[in-house]
Amino acid sequence: MTDPAAPSPVRIDLPDGTRVTHRDVAANGARFHIAELGDGPLVLLLHGFPQFWWTWRHQLTALADAGYRAVAMDLRGVGGSDRTPRGYDPANLALDVTGVIRSLGEPDAALVGHDLGGYLAWTAAAMRPKLVRRLAVVSMPHPRRWRAAMLRDARQTAANSYIWGFQRPWLPERQLTADGGALVGRLIREWSGPRPPEDTDVEAYQRAMCIPSTAHCSIEPYRWLVRSLARPDGVQFYRRMKRPVRVPTLHLHGSLDPVTRTRSAAGSGEYVEAPYRWRLFDGLGHFPHEEDPAAFSAELVNWLKDPEPDR
Repeated sequence: MTDPAAPSPVRIDLPDGTRVTHRDVAANGARFHIAELGDGPLVLLLHGFPQFWWTWRHQLTALADAGYRAVAMDLRGVGGSDRTPRGYDPANLALDVTGVIRSLGEPDAALVGHDLGGYLAWTAAAMRPKLVRRLAVVSMPHPRRWRAAMLRDARQTAANSYIWGFQRPWLPERQLTADGGALVGRLIREWSGPRPPEDTDVEAYQRAMCIPSTAHCSIEPYRWLVRSLARPDGVQFYRRMKRPVRVPTLHLHGSLDPVTRTRSAAGSGEYVEAPYRWRLFDGLGHFPHEEDPAAFSAELVNWLKDPEPDR
């Protein structure tokens, strides 16, 4: 049992001691934890696997200093958000995201998503375009590009071997939480380039993964992604994703990313009928926003402030 008096592994301050506002918001039939800093136009940050809102700790400060209301949310089943028994398909998870925008009282948001969060950001921009002002995606191709790469590119299939491993029952959950979440730390270090996150930051991810039911909920979206490839609900979803994204889009990727090949991500602009900018960070891996936060934040803020981003 978790000690209710113990410090929360999720509601923590930023590394420099800056206190962010932690609170819960209701959306799409669940409760979501958010970490918030700054005032101005809303920028909503979506984490990937195996992480939680903490992955955006550097960008929260940079965005707030630049005049934005920066909000990093924990996705359904992760961090401080509800762990529901179902609802982990991407369409529903994207409705979580747009529901949080509404619950925050904002007419729209610039969405920034990494990894699974990037997949959901693509989805939300296609499904609820009026709620998405701009889109920035990190280390994740458009959903239709992801599906094509998984089915046709043997190297991408091999790079995503962990996703295939998630299809087994129960064992992946046990592996993620064994030895205090040691596998989480190993994955983050292996997926990073030469400058991985600090050990103390990696330990935060390990502690968060060990919160009861988190490992199971973290894996469920990936189980849907694979098992639905040939199912009617999956076919219908990918048909919906033919709808083009019609907001300015920034696509960011690390040249050394071992999880998502550059070849898989490049070309996602074919699904964007708006200004689209591709930025490849040399020498960085799967977590460019953590591996070189200064360069990443500068790229993101400059693009957000650009009134007419070039195609």
